Amino acid sequence: MTDSNLTSATLNFDPDTLREKYRIERDKRLRPDGSAQYQSIDGEFSNYVDDPYVRGVPTRAPLEDDIDVVIIGGGFGGMISAARLLEAGIEHIRIIEKGGDFGGTWYWNRYPGAACDTESYIYLPLCEELNFVPKEKYTHAPEILQHCQNIAQHYDLYSRACLQTQVSGMSWNDSKKRWLIETDRGDAMHARFVIMSNGPLNRPKLPGIPGITDFKGHTFHTSRWDYHYTGGSSEGNLDRLADKRVAIIGTGATAVQCIPHLGAAAKSLHVFQRTPSSIDIRANRPTDSAWAKSLPEGWQKARMENFNALTSGRIVEEDLVMDGWTEIIRNLISMANYRGKDIDPREIPKLMEIADFQKMEQIRARVDAIVEDPKTAEALKPYYRQFCKRPCFHDSYLQTFNRPNVTLVDTQGQGVTSMSAHGVTANGQTFEVDCVIFATGFEVGTAYTRRAGYDLQGRGGLRLSDKWAKGLKTLHGLHSRGFPNVFFMSTAQAGFTTNFPHAMDESAHQMQYIIGRCLNEDIAAIEPSQAAEDAWVQEIIGLSRISESFQAECTPGYYNNEGQPNPTSTQNSAYGKGPIPFFQRMAAWRDEGSMAGLERS
Repeated sequence: MTDSNLTSATLNFDPDTLREKYRIERDKRLRPDGSAQYQSIDGEFSNYVDDPYVRGVPTRAPLEDDIDVVIIGGGFGGMISAARLLEAGIEHIRIIEKGGDFGGTWYWNRYPGAACDTESYIYLPLCEELNFVPKEKYTHAPEILQHCQNIAQHYDLYSRACLQTQVSGMSWNDSKKRWLIETDRGDAMHARFVIMSNGPLNRPKLPGIPGITDFKGHTFHTSRWDYHYTGGSSEGNLDRLADKRVAIIGTGATAVQCIPHLGAAAKSLHVFQRTPSSIDIRANRPTDSAWAKSLPEGWQKARMENFNALTSGRIVEEDLVMDGWTEIIRNLISMANYRGKDIDPREIPKLMEIADFQKMEQIRARVDAIVEDPKTAEALKPYYRQFCKRPCFHDSYLQTFNRPNVTLVDTQGQGVTSMSAHGVTANGQTFEVDCVIFATGFEVGTAYTRRAGYDLQGRGGLRLSDKWAKGLKTLHGLHSRGFPNVFFMSTAQAGFTTNFPHAMDESAHQMQYIIGRCLNEDIAAIEPSQAAEDAWVQEIIGLSRISESFQAECTPGYYNNEGQPNPTSTQNSAYGKGPIPFFQRMAAWRDEGSMAGLERS
């Protein structure tokens, strides 16, 4: 089957026409400033990252003790890492978390409507270990946060935690073979091993809008939702907005979840859109109690691996999850009908593109079917490949634009042009509002140490910011030469899967194995050899070129550095063969037993 066999008559659309439409929509959104269009949250905006969920900072004496393993970050990655270490009998651990509790993303993000958009049965970690099944297919933020707290209680993490504590610096003492970790609480603790689980989305960003500081009304970022101003809770009912004119800037995954609640509550709501999101059916539903009771041992791992296989493009006998993430693969199988057939591998990208076109045509048709005003409907249609931006799933977002108090301000890809004392300007028109909510996401692609909030000084005074200035240099995405005994939990130069906690768990098993070996065999320090690190970086670069053309053709967004692919993006990409081969490779590395590529001292 080739592109020529798939005519516009058989497809009900013309692939060439769609490609040109996608190109036009991409090009009008390209900006010369790229990611520089955003500004960091500091200075007079520093309060945007304050913790609204705690009152004051409890006093405690600074810590200057020695710990086997310090984990930085109390989100999913930190909790999974701690759990796997404790299960292996490695108990002398400490977790440093800047928030007032465990949860990471789910501690900070409590905006109305917040929920996971990957099935909760595979997304929430350690469900089997806690004998827990979420109450909905896509469970909401309060239950996720409660699950995080339950994990912390189950594994006794609170007694091992320094909450409301932020790392300010790390330096390696080569004679002691220890890391000195300093914090904003005066700590100067030492650690034999450090796990960096800072999280990929932890530093909010703001658009660099001229006049943003001139606005005299109320403002806040969605990652620090101001319920004192809006009223209500994560379930909505924002009763204090009844007499307020509200603007929200951004229409990404967060905005899609909170806009229905804003539309239901505000006197008026203006939604400022640069690029529409892809909105598929969510079809959330309560968990069937009989099904939950029938789940066999190992059910979560099996379900995670089934989902991972499908979203990696593999053929499996059954789709256990059956959602929008796996649907495009089902479309491909149905269209190509290649089960048991010999298909030229060169045809697969073409078939994937056609399957993608079909899916996005369905997404655009759904907009027409729901949104009553034709002009608004057309503006809400996404014209790009499905995975150019994070796909969204919601059953009331599009319907919100049928409300008489809700106005879509489509900026034709240009964004808001300015702000003044009382309003927001776009398309040459100023809209007077009382409140501006920034749903503008988090920093992605900026320097690792910038997002972490501190630098690492390794062996010989080498700084991580300097070593990684022109691209990451790691072995397996986990180790970096010159920084002994540090583990970086990330998908960069490692395995990426849509279900990120699955990748975190695989990394946790790898770290647990290595740390366990070092403790049991009295290995003071490990780091990659120069040859092993160089070879891994070159392998990552060689494999990552597969997606270069796809990213170049995408509409601007954080996936492709706002349409200006970063020179380091190829080097910083995930393992190009996919997560399953990467996970298998790490398992084989452990089974082989020599800790190949790591130098020991």
